[in-house]
Amino acid sequence: MQSMNQLFGRIKGQSRAITAENPRGLKGEGGKAAGPLGVARKGKAFIPLAQGETATLVDIEGPGIIQHIWMTVTDQTEAGWFVLRDLVLRMYWDGEESPSVEVPLGDFFCNGFGARAVVNSMPIVVNPVGGMNSYFAMPFQKSAKVTVTNEHPQEIEAFFYQFDYMLVDELPEDTEYFHAQFRRENPTNLKQDYTIVDGIKGRGKYVGTYMAWTSLSRYWYGEGEVKFYLDGDRDWPTICGTGTEDYFGGAWGFVKYDNGNPVEEQTYSTPFMGFPYFAVKDTTRAHIYDGAACPMRGFYRWHILDPILFEEDLRVTVQQIGHDGKALFERSDDISSVCYWYQTEPHQAFPALPGVLERRPR
Repeated sequence: MQSMNQLFGRIKGQSRAITAENPRGLKGEGGKAAGPLGVARKGKAFIPLAQGETATLVDIEGPGIIQHIWMTVTDQTEAGWFVLRDLVLRMYWDGEESPSVEVPLGDFFCNGFGARAVVNSMPIVVNPVGGMNSYFAMPFQKSAKVTVTNEHPQEIEAFFYQFDYMLVDELPEDTEYFHAQFRRENPTNLKQDYTIVDGIKGRGKYVGTYMAWTSLSRYWYGEGEVKFYLDGDRDWPTICGTGTEDYFGGAWGFVKYDNGNPVEEQTYSTPFMGFPYFAVKDTTRAHIYDGAACPMRGFYRWHILDPILFEEDLRVTVQQIGHDGKALFERSDDISSVCYWYQTEPHQAFPALPGVLERRPR
């Protein structure tokens, strides 16, 4: 992470950007497309995505570093409400066949449930109305390929994107590559910890967690501890937290009180941890029904200043434990998650991504 005091020093590299108008990021080739106002007058701001199509957004040679990603797309169409879950983002480094990133588009940007949420954090920023940004550095030695697959039941007429990157002469031999993986359990199993990630092999650092948590049981849900099993840990983790809301930087259930009575849960969005989304009404299709829904909560936690380091392997889990005001109890919920980490390649193949219907929110 570069400090402001370093900006006046020389940075060795060549700045490039990929957009719909300049899909190869070529020097001197930006903004040349023709449109209704003529050549170079906003000729091609977006691409369409046919139903079932996988579009290649980035296909470039390195060495280089993707520094910033901006994307936006409608969150619903006449055919359905969950565009942000139906589109799948994948990233491949150095010609690998198995993607290092495989995540529904919205969840990658901490917008789970197929619903919009404003996020103001260090690496992920989502601004009104749906401007999705990533500042995770994504290095590559030989090549970078980024695709988006449209599993929505109809064509997406306009998908907007920009990838800002830097070409460099070389990267260190021990460079660690960016990874992100999506998982879901619907519902989770009683007395079994939810697995955020498992099977990571190699050296690296864990840098973030996003969780889209739908409550299926009554009462408070967040007593479960987040556990990090490092470098050969089996039965017991090396790092174990004190509770779910504690892991995401909150306390006492995020609840605001009035004269001793709980009034509401308070959302927040800060540079490294946040609770940006809370809904008990369906915000995607409430105009059809009365809007009642299971409580939905979205959380993020970035280990940017406190990365979780591993040399050989890593597994991360969280318990589902609640409290009814008198005692703890085991509970079962509907949980989706995205984990973000850097590691040396090659990486282990990911579990199969849940199908489009299996990803749909309740």
